[in-house]
Amino acid sequence: MKGLVSLVLSLLCVFAPLAGQGAAVVDALGNPVALDGPALKVLCSGSGALRLLTYLGAQDRIVAVEDIEKRVQAVDPRPYFLANPGFRDLPLFGEFRGQARPELILGLPELPQVIFKTYPEAGTNAAALQEATTVPVVPLQYGDLLGGRDDFYRSLKAMGAVTGREERAGEVIAFFEKAIADLRDRTEGLAETDRPSCFVGGVAYRGAHGLASTELAYPPFVFTAARAVTEAEAPSERSAHSEISREKLLAWDPEYLFIDLVTLNAGERAGALYELKETPLWKDLRAVREGRVYGILPYNWYTQNYGSVLANAYFVGKTLYPDRFSDVDPAAKADEIYRFLVGKTLFAQINASFDGMAFRRLDLK
Repeated sequence: MKGLVSLVLSLLCVFAPLAGQGAAVVDALGNPVALDGPALKVLCSGSGALRLLTYLGAQDRIVAVEDIEKRVQAVDPRPYFLANPGFRDLPLFGEFRGQARPELILGLPELPQVIFKTYPEAGTNAAALQEATTVPVVPLQYGDLLGGRDDFYRSLKAMGAVTGREERAGEVIAFFEKAIADLRDRTEGLAETDRPSCFVGGVAYRGAHGLASTELAYPPFVFTAARAVTEAEAPSERSAHSEISREKLLAWDPEYLFIDLVTLNAGERAGALYELKETPLWKDLRAVREGRVYGILPYNWYTQNYGSVLANAYFVGKTLYPDRFSDVDPAAKADEIYRFLVGKTLFAQINASFDGMAFRRLDLK
């Protein structure tokens, strides 16, 4: 089985001409997915799978959801879910992080024509799930906006091919490419002395964390040429979570601190903001002393919130280089991004859940 799965993963999202279809997508057993037409009934299993389907405007095709879509959380910063609260009312087919349950799938009122699965080997293995249900399972690599962007785009194309949303997949890809190019163009040619040192803390990873939780290669910093203090730690331009030691952060002493506000989900007496307010050690950081600590939207919550990553990049750019982003209102830009990706303007709703702390300087008194 391991050999089979390895073969399948090497073929993920490979496209080839097929009679009657624009492109073929390989299922978890290595076979082209053959449908009479666009799939109208689907499942999305695994972190971020339903987010990608929502970007394609095909979320009305799902016939059941994972348990994470049914939870009632005080703070839920997933734009794709906030735009579609009706997900909570759909039947259940398994637990989050890809723990699909074949017996629940087979007992659904409507059987799906295909199952999309991100992180194919996590939870219920993609090949095992297909064998147990006889429903084609399309394995997808979620990717990221740096070195894994091709994986992200291939997954959008695969979903688009199966659901008949190829044109929309192309539009979404073009949207990200245009925004990333705009960010890079605005910050091109900066002198080294004009690149402030920055650190992002409180980044979620399988739950909420404190100040030391960060991304070594943080896309909003990369896209805006910000000088991340973690640059030397990053193995490549690819997202990589890390817990930084206190000693390193103090030694780096960044000029700007950006706090991922999902850290508030860690609890009242935990998380990055609590640490910054209550730990005397952090008061010596230059960014804290000089009042350059800012709240930003959640990077991760059920894997990466791609739209919020772009929105954060515009806020970072506006904060570090106001002259180069003079025409940008970060809140309005966030809504522009959300409107395109999930169909609704959501910044005010998300910001309200964080007591209005997104995209502003934070009071640490």
